[in-house]
This record gives sequence, structure tokens and C-alpha cells, in this order.
Amino acid sequence: MFSFFKRKKPETQVPEPAIEAAPAPAPVAVPAVVAAPSPAPAPAPMFVPGALDTPAFDGSPSDVAELFPETAERPTTEAEKKQSWMTRLKAGLSKTSSNLSLLFVGARIDEDLYEELESALLMSDAGMDATDYLLTSLRRKVKEEKLVDAAAVKVALKELLIELLKPLQKPLELGRHDPLVMMISGVNGAGKTTTIGKLAKHMQRFDQSVLLAAGDTFRAAAREQLMVWGQRNNVTVISQASGDPAAVAFDAVQSGKARGTDVVMVDTAGRLPTQLHLMEELKKIKRVIGKGMDGAPHELLLVIDGNTGQNALAQVKAFDDALQLTGLVITKLDGTAKGGVLAAIARTRPVPVYFIGVGEKLDDLQPFDAEEFVEALLG
Repeated sequence: MFSFFKRKKPETQVPEPAIEAAPAPAPVAVPAVVAAPSPAPAPAPMFVPGALDTPAFDGSPSDVAELFPETAERPTTEAEKKQSWMTRLKAGLSKTSSNLSLLFVGARIDEDLYEELESALLMSDAGMDATDYLLTSLRRKVKEEKLVDAAAVKVALKELLIELLKPLQKPLELGRHDPLVMMISGVNGAGKTTTIGKLAKHMQRFDQSVLLAAGDTFRAAAREQLMVWGQRNNVTVISQASGDPAAVAFDAVQSGKARGTDVVMVDTAGRLPTQLHLMEELKKIKRVIGKGMDGAPHELLLVIDGNTGQNALAQVKAFDDALQLTGLVITKLDGTAKGGVLAAIARTRPVPVYFIGVGEKLDDLQPFDAEEFVEALLG
């Protein structure tokens, strides 16, 4: 159950034959995992007039592997993909999981268990608020249901965690606007540009035409990296050598409207919440996009590095205050002992989590599912 919904929308006139918008079907819940199509040779890049001239790139497999070896698709069946995803999710959360699951092995239900559980939750960056909530609820559940077995207490904790995280589980809805404009932000190194490339590929699997805007005009390789994704996915990239990010975003929205594109994704430069002038620039980009299309941007996503723990919560608060976020993408959960940060987000600032990532391959970014996440954490 891939977390995309598609709505039926009126036909749009396509002034340019280069990109044809596919008619969207009636509202349906799209499967979470879709078997990837057989890899095809990378087509020639399509750039709009005025796009930055970049070094020659022939799109050959060797060049792609050299630049981004982690993004190579490996076609498998749907069942194999699902099993592979759960295996990677459990492996990615193993450090967090080991700190929690081992507490219940042969444990007695006493105060020592609660104290150890409190320490493990805090070490996983669940935060004091979420930890207090979970322990208080667990004590009450153990008492009301007269639980005396450690395994039963573990099941009770899983149920409480799922209940806490369930409000974060929300599908990304496609087909609501022509185009659907998405603005992606985050701190340096969170993986925004790579995430955009992966999301573009996912959307294309559901017959969505995509246009990318290289709004990160500060990082030297940001535009080139996004253009590589554009070549691999055969989508247009709007770019300027050293232009105003807001102007790039505006041009992308106008181009998307003219071409009848389904989705426009605007990349932005990484910044820290403490860099107030750069946070103001984000607000400007949002305002300018709104001038290009009423009601846009329709999705304001924050990409978070899962390794940052409680800092991730601070980022959510700061960017949400500035932009009124509609969703989160949490990357790099693999290899971290801080997977409990989702509990902190759910308790303190419950912004929907659209996707989580536990690796750098294309299929390592999947829709967030509360039950799957808790099963990997406490299974």
C-alpha cells in the first residue's frame, strides 16, 4: 500500500508535446511497494531554455555508477521488495531495537524494569515528554490488564507505541492541483537533493509527470546533482547559474503550468534554523511560489537526518514555525540508535511523516507505516 492517493482531475491542455500529462484515475489507495520496471537506457536530458550548461554527461551506466552507485535499481518481485524492505528496516533500527528489546528477556515486572526502560527510551532520543507518556501508560495498562509476563508487557509497549505514532502516518495525495507544487527544505547534509530524485522516480511509477527546480543556488554541486537525477528519470530541470532561488522556483511553477506537468518539486539550499536571514529567504521563496500559483506550494516538506536525534525535533519546530510544514521525510535511520525521535515528534510536534529512509538505494525510501516501524523496533 504505497502511500499515494490520486484524484481524478480535469483534462489540461498541453502546449508543448515534449511532456504529456497522463489522465489521473478515480481516487484509490496506491500500493506501498510497486515492482520497479525493467531498467531502460538513460535518455538524453531535457532542459528548458536558459538552463545552466553543465559538463557533458552521457548517461551511461558507468557514469551513473560513478556518481551515485547507491541509487541503482534492482528489480525484484513485489513480495521480495516488501521482505527486503522489512529486513533493511529491522537492520537499520537494530541499534535502537537492541537497547529496548533485550530489557524484556527474562525480566521481572518491577521498578527496575521501568527504570531500565526509561533509560533506553531516553537513549533512543524519544525525549522526556514521550518517555513519561509511554511509561505512565504502560504502568496503567499492566495494572488494568494484570500483566505478569515480560513478553506480554513488551506487546503492551508495542501497542502504545503504535497508538502514539499512528497520527504521523499519512499518505501523500497526488492529483489535487495542476501542478501539485512541493517545496523541500532541510539543514545541510540531510539528503534533500537525493530524496527529491527518489521521490520523482516513485511518482513517475504512478503516471505523474515531474519537473524539478534547482533552487539550491549556493552549494556548488547541487544543480549538477539534481540534473543527474533529471537525466536518469527523464524529467526537465529548471536551473540558473547563480540566480535568485525564489526566481528559479517561480520560473519552475510557470513552466509546470504551461507544460501541464503533474508535480513540480522545488529544491532549496540547506540551512540551519539559527541562520535567521536564510530562514527568511525560505519564507520569501514560499511567498514567490504563491504569486506564481494561488495556494502553492501545496506541500512543504522537511527532510531530516535521523542520526541527529533530538536536534531533529528542534529542526521540525523551527521549520514548522517558519513555513507551516505539511510533511516530513526522515532519512538515514539505518545504523542509528536514535530511532525513538519519531516518538518525540509525535508527542511534541506531530507533523505527518510521509517517508522514511534506511539506506541510499532507490527503494530504501518508503512510506512511513507505524506498525511496520514498531515491529522493526520491538519485534
